[in-house]
Amino acid sequence: MAQLLNQTAPDFTLLDTDKKPVSLKDFAGKKVVLVFYPGAFTGVCTNEVCAFRDAMSVFNAVNAQVVGISVDSIFANKGFGAANKLTFPLLSDFNREVSKKYAGVYDSFAGVAGYTASKRSVFVIDAKGTVRYEWVTENPGVEPPYDEIKSVVEKI
Repeated sequence: MAQLLNQTAPDFTLLDTDKKPVSLKDFAGKKVVLVFYPGAFTGVCTNEVCAFRDAMSVFNAVNAQVVGISVDSIFANKGFGAANKLTFPLLSDFNREVSKKYAGVYDSFAGVAGYTASKRSVFVIDAKGTVRYEWVTENPGVEPPYDEIKSVVEKI
């Protein structure tokens, strides 16, 4: 896992749920909240994306874009987004390259040998592309500190 705090956020291009490429640079001039989650349709991940969905008014008020990223397929992400009425993009890091650039991965996730998933993590990137906050957990059952994240986004 790279220590990215106060560094330029690594750019990437991943596919969204409509198979369209989305790059970090597409959000230039906006604050970005990158939310890496291990697996669509799992309990903690569902709680997490719904917490961000429910806080969208806070993020919208300060010109911040939330972006969810997982190793799930674009098809699983599409179903996950629809089932939870998400209003922010979900991107598929199926080759795990972006996850490894940011927070790293869980090997043998959920006890499944050989299954590698994104580590649950959140990165806040300012409008100039600098990582201003990073939160990464080794325990995929732990949810991020939502109030702390909202506070950082509002202050930068």
